[in-house]
Amino acid sequence: MFSTDIWLRIVCAMQVNAMLFGIGTVTVLSVPALADRAEILIPAVVLASFLLAPIVGGFIAARMRLRNWGRRAWREGDAISG
Repeated sequence: MFSTDIWLRIVCAMQVNAMLFGIGTVTVLSVPALADRAEILIPAVVLASFLLAPIVGGFIAARMRLRNWGRRAWREGDAISG
């Protein structure tokens, strides 16, 4: 049905969506100046998280595939994965 790449992107996008929504909601509700406008900003956070999640999830999913690294780069790692 779906390829492995599509499934990785879907799973990553769902997790990124939850993180973006949580970070945005906590920020809106914890800053008093933003909390006064929560009725406008919370839907904006929801919309922004839905729009940004597939983009960021796509970058993360690409890093999860060994074929995108190559053997030498996979052995060496990078600043994020060690």
